[in-house]
Amino acid sequence: QVQLVESGGGLVQPGGSLRLSCAASRSIFSVYAMGWYRQAPGKQRELVAVITSGGKTNYADSVKGRFTISRDNAKNTVYLQMNSLKPEDTAVYYCKYQVDLGYLKDYWGQGTQVTVSS
Repeated sequence: QVQLVESGGGLVQPGGSLRLSCAASRSIFSVYAMGWYRQAPGKQRELVAVITSGGKTNYADSVKGRFTISRDNAKNTVYLQMNSLKPEDTAVYYCKYQVDLGYLKDYWGQGTQVTVSS
């Protein structure tokens, strides 16, 4: 079983920055993709950013140019650098690892709160 632990959330003023981290409890072979999602109160969970095993990235339109997803395979960790934060970025942020076991299995972190407010 794989556990994902997120960190780096908190309260930040508009225009500020935060860096989220998501560390896996052990090395994972055959990771298909890693991603960050978020869920604001009363809204559905939405994709923020994803990075594939080949290094291809994709972002939600609302965060393009402000957020950057990256990974450190040696540390089994994926990051989300968030700059120029806006109040509408306030949400619980979750990381997800999608692992190829012959079928795709998703592992989720427990979530970390990001609040953007003055």
